[in-house]
Amino acid sequence: MADTTTLPRRGWLARLGAQEDLNFLLTNRVPRIALTQAMGRFSRIESRWLTRLSIAVWRLFTPLDLSEAQRTEFRSLKDCFTRELKPGSRPFDTRPDILCSPSDGIVGACGVVQRGQVFQAKGSPYAMADLFGPTQDASVFEGGRFITLRLTSAMYHRFHAPADGTVEHVTYLSGDTWNVNPVALARVERLFCRNERAVLRMRLATGEPLALVPVAAILVASIRLHFLDVLLHLGRRGANEMPCSATQAKGQEMGWFEHGSTIIVFAPPGFELAPGVQTGTQLRAGQPLLRRVS
Repeated sequence: MADTTTLPRRGWLARLGAQEDLNFLLTNRVPRIALTQAMGRFSRIESRWLTRLSIAVWRLFTPLDLSEAQRTEFRSLKDCFTRELKPGSRPFDTRPDILCSPSDGIVGACGVVQRGQVFQAKGSPYAMADLFGPTQDASVFEGGRFITLRLTSAMYHRFHAPADGTVEHVTYLSGDTWNVNPVALARVERLFCRNERAVLRMRLATGEPLALVPVAAILVASIRLHFLDVLLHLGRRGANEMPCSATQAKGQEMGWFEHGSTIIVFAPPGFELAPGVQTGTQLRAGQPLLRRVS
């Protein structure tokens, strides 16, 4: 009896492992940057029929729901990726002790920053100094919380201010475009530190520092911020430093990805995960992410 119950399970695990290998091969063992740049050009083609066809193909692979979108007709695939929602679709928790999720997303690794290290997946640490780049001091987040939010391609791709505050500095770091799905995170060391990303340093209205790190991925190589008149993309090499003073109200739209990717949130000591937030939790922008410990 024991043998007959374990054999199917082993077969299922083998099939799952084969699927993960295929996923990793198809999305990472390809010319990622060239494919991403080509996708960027394709997504900007303004053609109603081509856009409808692309969305129909997209829906074969992902549960794309456009019922909340302000518009259901799009000029281009990019127009669909970066769609706005109907007013009131993402209400933000107004309690002053709550930091809200800046975007829709699935909670990945989360926990406490210890000795300047955090995790992209179980057993796969990376240094905050590598993520933030050579010009930024991340020590203020030692002992604080980090949460990784993964956006799938079908999700709403815009992100918002998690609380009232001011964006004081943006560092843009060009990089690779590895896929950021769980398979790649478990296999590619320091993946977030290799990919294109922006580090948004905020000062909350209550005085605490906060950091949001949008990380791009394969097919996603542009990040737009409303308060900077520049499109952040792979052509900007090196660490690009952009001091600013952009006041943000809780829930105010900050920018968007042009497909889907990851946002990592860093809060200083004094915050804890909001009730129900753990690895695997799916959140919408505006729902409680962290709460201030009284």
